[in-house]
Amino acid sequence: MSLNNAMRLVAELMAISARTAPKGGGHDCLGVKVLNEDEKLSLAEAMVSYGVESKKINFDRDAENVRKSDAVLLISVDQNKSLGLNCGACGCETCSEIEGKEGPEFFGPICAWRLIDLGIALGSAAKTASMLNADNRIMYRIGVVARKIGLSKGSIVVGIPISAYSKNIYFDR
Repeated sequence: MSLNNAMRLVAELMAISARTAPKGGGHDCLGVKVLNEDEKLSLAEAMVSYGVESKKINFDRDAENVRKSDAVLLISVDQNKSLGLNCGACGCETCSEIEGKEGPEFFGPICAWRLIDLGIALGSAAKTASMLNADNRIMYRIGVVARKIGLSKGSIVVGIPISAYSKNIYFDR
């Protein structure tokens, strides 16, 4: 098995960890996707462009990480359904008041419990990568641009790139 195939397998195992992570009420509202090589390179190019257009920093830096990565996993909240607790954690008094709208980068508000589901799935996926000795980092900027170019239709999207170099490319930037 080549290193590229092995890292693709790691990303797929990460996707399984995200998919099977515990979710509020047992209802899965998450999307999970491993990008292919062409999608990964398109994402990196679009991240650079978005950083320039929006005048936001570090999109170019993170794009270079994506370009050098062996694989990228996207995890998103795909169904903006509340858990139905009327807890107010999202900023609305009742779940029926959550009327989302498109923001500058994401759609919201989102049920806080669905965001917790997303966090648990991200942690589970990152843990799997770590257990398999694949360097990884959870990145907000990946999700912003992946959503903008249609790689994910989720309300909020987060990316986890992975790599296998002799030195971790995500922490020495």
